Amino acid sequence: MKLSEPLIKILAKKYEPSSMINSSYKDNDIALKTDAEGNAVLLFIGKATEKGTIKGERYARTLKKDKDGNIIKDHWELKGKAT
Repeated sequence: MKLSEPLIKILAKKYEPSSMINSSYKDNDIALKTDAEGNAVLLFIGKATEKGTIKGERYARTLKKDKDGNIIKDHWELKGKAT
């Protein structure tokens, strides 16, 4: 599954630093893990189980910044199944 533009816009927002955010997008449940700056760096998308874990797909984000802190690379990559 490729990430859609509306979902990428949701993922580009700033969230609470170093936390796990649970939400939903269309018919899927999503969980976002954020870094120390509040950027989403892990995405789990699929259906939530009874235990609260997401069964579906896992994505990781690559954020590279220059010495001034400007983002020079922002890329989401499918890492495989999330169970």
